[in-house]
Parts: sequence; structure tokens; C-alpha cells
Amino acid sequence: MPFDAMSDVPDDALLVLYANGDVAAARALTARLTPKVLGHAYRLLGDRAEAEDVAQEAMLRLWRVAADWRQGEAKVSTWLYRVVANLCTDRLRKRRSVDIDSIPEPEDPAIGAEQGLQEVARAEALQGALQTLPERQRQAVVLRHIEGLGNPEIAEIMDISPRAVESLTARGKRALAEALAGRRGELGYYDD
Repeated sequence: MPFDAMSDVPDDALLVLYANGDVAAARALTARLTPKVLGHAYRLLGDRAEAEDVAQEAMLRLWRVAADWRQGEAKVSTWLYRVVANLCTDRLRKRRSVDIDSIPEPEDPAIGAEQGLQEVARAEALQGALQTLPERQRQAVVLRHIEGLGNPEIAEIMDISPRAVESLTARGKRALAEALAGRRGELGYYDD
């Protein structure tokens, strides 16, 4: 019998023929459905080896139900796609299931109470020192070192030259260093 002799026979008829012992019907149905099943499984799983296992299991299940198949109730391909989807879902669930004890505890990103208090003290000290600067120096220092802007952008904001910005920020940094120098230990800065 030629290989494509059963190409016009519907899937459910081929399944019934197989159930009655027709090997050619089984071969034709396998050739017709396996590529579809394999492709569907691969698209759901993304792993060719697993997709081949699923396709094989789905076809085995089809052969097991062949004797009980009721022609005309459901399409063979619809039934088979559902079996493949269920098998893939089971495999995907197994991939996700991990022993909870094997997962390390996540690091707590929150800072400790002592460090939090230290940071508040530093911020308050800096704010107090900034308030002692002349207004233009304070604005230049804040824009450059706290807001992170570049000198050309600061120059545009303050309507001065970039060189004037450099001068203001340099004088402001020196004044801040002097204002905070006596508080280094109190603020947690130690010379090592």
C-alpha cells in the first residue's frame, strides 16, 4: 500500500481502523499527527527534548484510547492538543516547584536602626552647614553635588559662566568642609 494511500481518510476513521488492527492506519495517523503534536509541545515548553517526550506520551495515550474512541464525538486532533497542553502544564509546574528550604533567605535591603540614625544625623548636619553658605554658593553646591548636574547646566540655570560655577562650588565645598570638620567623629567618619 502506498504511503499516502490514506491521506484522504479522516483522523477519527484512521483511529478506529488502528483499533481494529490496521497497522497502515496507525502509521498514517502517526505521520500526520506527530509533527503537529511535537511542534505544539515545543512552543509550549521551549525545550526540544521535553517536547519529544510529551509528544511520545500523547501519542501513547491516543493509542490506549483507540479501542474506546467514539467516532464523531470529538476531533482526534482537538483531543490530542488538549492532552499535549495538559502534559506541558504538568512539566512546567514541576519546573517551578522547588524545595522551599533550598532557597536562601533574601538579604534585608533595609538599613539597620543605628545606620539609619547615623544617616539622619549626617543629613541634618549637612543641611545645617549648607544654611551657613552664601545663597549662590549653596545653590551651586546643591545643584552640583546633591542634584548631580554638570557645570554647563548649572551655569545656564544660574545665568553665570561655567568658570563661575567652578569657583562657587569650590568655595562652597571648602566652607562645608570647615563647618563639618569638628563633627567627623560624631557623624561616623573616622580616619583610618
